[in-house]
Amino acid sequence: MISQKKVVALGGGHGLAATLTALRQFTTEITAIVTVADNGGSSGRLREEFSIMPPGDLRMALAALCSDDEWGRSWAQIMQYRFTSTGELNGHAVGNLLLAALWDRDEDTVAGLDRVGALLKVIGRVLPMAAQALDIEATFEDASGTHIVRGQAEVATTNGRLKSLRIIPENPDARAESITAIADAQWITMGPGSWFSSVIPHLLVPAQRAALVASPAKKILLLNLDSTDKSAGEYAGYSPLEHLMILNEYAPELVFDVVVVDASSSGADELQRHLSTTGSEFIAADLRSKSSPLHHDVNKLGQLFAHIDAEILVG
Repeated sequence: MISQKKVVALGGGHGLAATLTALRQFTTEITAIVTVADNGGSSGRLREEFSIMPPGDLRMALAALCSDDEWGRSWAQIMQYRFTSTGELNGHAVGNLLLAALWDRDEDTVAGLDRVGALLKVIGRVLPMAAQALDIEATFEDASGTHIVRGQAEVATTNGRLKSLRIIPENPDARAESITAIADAQWITMGPGSWFSSVIPHLLVPAQRAALVASPAKKILLLNLDSTDKSAGEYAGYSPLEHLMILNEYAPELVFDVVVVDASSSGADELQRHLSTTGSEFIAADLRSKSSPLHHDVNKLGQLFAHIDAEILVG
């Protein structure tokens, strides 16, 4: 049975899309709050040309929430379609161009997202993390010294130990719609996703961080799958506890009711011991996709949410 539980999901990119796809198996009351700092690919080109929000992560969230009928599924495919050519359209996603057209014409960012959501008959709503496009800047340290990198794409692909993370501008306004959704939520999920460029930035918007801390919602943290392959993606090879501790540096007041880790992750026992001192519920579950072992299986995630609702966060 589909729940009517109000859930806010925070993140960006493929990680958030997986969470949203899983959540729609569980509830119809979903609000996605999406990072707006993408500077690469189609989004980066459109952002530079039109001074708009980067549309890519927002487009992916809309596609993940399309209605599960012929209309919705066909529009999800159209939104994700990318042109292949030797010209200026090469690499652009149709959904990015649609959002850019609405925003460039006369639409407020959220009004444009809502209009596309109505076209796609989305389950829930998609909102931006801030009222303006952002940049991400990070300081990393490796054997050769300290390096400052700027840009979501650059932060996501830089090796080394993170020393500090910032967004530019430093104190952006949050959208009132996002703050209201957080205040009204019964559940809030964060992750999985690129930890430095898609997850932690949500805690760098002051009004949104304060709203998350103050919200009475049950809070669920979905940690990334681990990998020893440094080419596998941002922050690969680090332990689940290190993921959590880095996040805590940017919002020490934020307490998660449930922290979820894949059962195959090295360091799960270490995380469990730490959480036993904080009051957070620890869940280790088989969440890895067999066909794409660096990604979560959305059906397993959907079953996990049903389990959390029935056995962990009852009431």
